[in-house]
Amino acid sequence: MERIAIISDIHGNIPALEAVLDDIKRKKIPRIFCLGDLAGKGPNPAEAVDTIRDHCEVVIKGNWDYYLTEQKREGVLSWHQNRLGAERLRYLKELPVYKEFYISGKLLRLCHASPNDLFHRVYLSTEQAERLQLFEATSTLDAEADVVGYGDIHGAHIDHFAGKTIFNVGSVGNPLDITQASYGIIEGALDDRNPASFSIALVRVPYDIELAIHQADLTDMPEKEDYINELKTGIYRGHKTIHRKEG
Repeated sequence: MERIAIISDIHGNIPALEAVLDDIKRKKIPRIFCLGDLAGKGPNPAEAVDTIRDHCEVVIKGNWDYYLTEQKREGVLSWHQNRLGAERLRYLKELPVYKEFYISGKLLRLCHASPNDLFHRVYLSTEQAERLQLFEATSTLDAEADVVGYGDIHGAHIDHFAGKTIFNVGSVGNPLDITQASYGIIEGALDDRNPASFSIALVRVPYDIELAIHQADLTDMPEKEDYINELKTGIYRGHKTIHRKEG
């Protein structure tokens, strides 16, 4: 059996990322996959990208990774783009939008928001028919997925419906449910189409929020106060309920 740590939505928060990587190391999990949004929102985009590149075997593109590489505008995007530099932006631009593989007889699909649309958000409250679209066959394996794991909404959960399993690993650097970093662990027989034991676990990791706030305070980052308030409260700026939060 093999274990893989699934992380997502780092958003330039290095204290949170380091705490999660330390927890993964303590658990002796050999492989890490990242579901995107490496930069944006937080104060250390370049460091986050470099750390993910050093530690993650698979990295998938998120909506912020798209914004940073495809859009040019003053303000928030420009601030992060200037700190990332051309080479890191090229790296983000070339990231794939999903990854799928067999594990313990199940076809598992990983994506940021959905496999064919970086901006299609799926919540626990989303209608079942719309959630089932995440399982539809892609061009890679031309088969319907059994399990889908994603990030994007910054709220961790596992749900079972219509014979399928969907899980969200939450956010490492900008959690919008509780104020602890979040990631997932999958365990099973990798690249095996025969049914076998399979598990999904969600992990919460406390980290030094005050250090993360201090690092943001040292910068002239746009929307800094909104970011700091999200770290302190776990509430998306201007919204009060998790199903309306945005990543």
